[in-house]
Amino acid sequence: MDGRQPNTPFPRQTTSPIRRNFKINIGKDKCTMYCTRKITDSITWVGGNDRRLALFENLFPIPRGVSYNSYLIMDEKTVLVDTADASITRQFLENITHTLSGRGLDYLIVNHMEPDHCANIEELLLRYPDLKIVGNSKTLSMIGQFYDLNAGERSIVVKENDTLPLGQHTLRFYFAPMVHWPEVMMTYEESEQLLFSADAFGTFGALNGNLFNDEVNFERDWLPDARRYYSNIVGKYGAQVQSALKKVAGLPIRMICPLHGLVWRSDIDVLLDKYAHWSQYQPEERAVALFYGSMYGDTENAVNVLAAGLAEAGVKNIAVYDISSTHVSVLISEIFRCSHLVLAAPTYNGGVYPAMQSLLHDMKALNVQNRTVALIENGSWASTCAKQMRAALEEMKQMQILDATVTLKSTLKEDSAAALELLKESILTSLEQ
Repeated sequence: MDGRQPNTPFPRQTTSPIRRNFKINIGKDKCTMYCTRKITDSITWVGGNDRRLALFENLFPIPRGVSYNSYLIMDEKTVLVDTADASITRQFLENITHTLSGRGLDYLIVNHMEPDHCANIEELLLRYPDLKIVGNSKTLSMIGQFYDLNAGERSIVVKENDTLPLGQHTLRFYFAPMVHWPEVMMTYEESEQLLFSADAFGTFGALNGNLFNDEVNFERDWLPDARRYYSNIVGKYGAQVQSALKKVAGLPIRMICPLHGLVWRSDIDVLLDKYAHWSQYQPEERAVALFYGSMYGDTENAVNVLAAGLAEAGVKNIAVYDISSTHVSVLISEIFRCSHLVLAAPTYNGGVYPAMQSLLHDMKALNVQNRTVALIENGSWASTCAKQMRAALEEMKQMQILDATVTLKSTLKEDSAAALELLKESILTSLEQ
């Protein structure tokens, strides 16, 4: 705390178009600490951040933490849109108490029943005896799976395109099954044209005060985490994402309010364009990413030689990754970004080097397709890695595998150097097509 009085906004320049429409609330109110931000005059962000969590879903590294977004609508009826993870329960409840300012809570919209968004349902039901849960039939079924409570008498079941009037605001519900759970829905507020999008349009990364996309450099600081979030969490469900996008395509959308990450109030077409590419498995860039596994540095050397040759030929922004020391979620994210991939690995116990096998497994599981792939294998004897990598890639959709495979026998020699040159030319030709 910095000693400011409660409800006193930070100093601001009234001429700033960014700062005119919101107020930061950080203060002390009846011994309750709160940290909220206005989305609009009547809608407040009441979420929080977790910078202590190391692994999202106990799988994905999040060195920048993660936010859990929740939104409170104040009208004739008060409505909370989703809850938050148990790790921020205290902050979350204090934010709600402050924003309600003595009023009760009428409705809780449950767009998504994953525990990082539904952990506080039971607590809210205890605190607000008149609270009604609003969700679809699958939502209510899952509530019974997570909690020992019968929500039947305190619930409102909605169907596709149903509405919920609040006074000046009206909520309309659009189902988005398998984005990325079967019960997911999105909630659209008609009067202010806000889309509460559940896990769609989310990103890793805690919010460092800046809540809105136009308060940060998205391309530089947030795009890699947004891509890694999408490709690893939602990537498998491209067809379902396309279906959800079509449902809301005709809506006038002034803001997109996801459950993780930034709230989008400008350049929404940029975000939709990224989702169009990712959900159709189209690369963002004509670019080359090289992924290698190397036991003693010899396969790595061949990859470095190839990368240097591509650079000398004019290819820019080349990416090279040691798959043994880079988390597979980063590798998957780069595969969603790049049009051309090079997979290089030794034969190991007669099979594919384990880290490369793991990458291939995740590529298939996340429905990777529409990429051009080059292969490099290494083996001191009986090298079979390229054949097995090719077989794994052929199980994926629309993967073009270049014929010019390179086989190293322990180290890069004259014959394999010539094959590497041919592979480089094959990649360059493909990039020009």
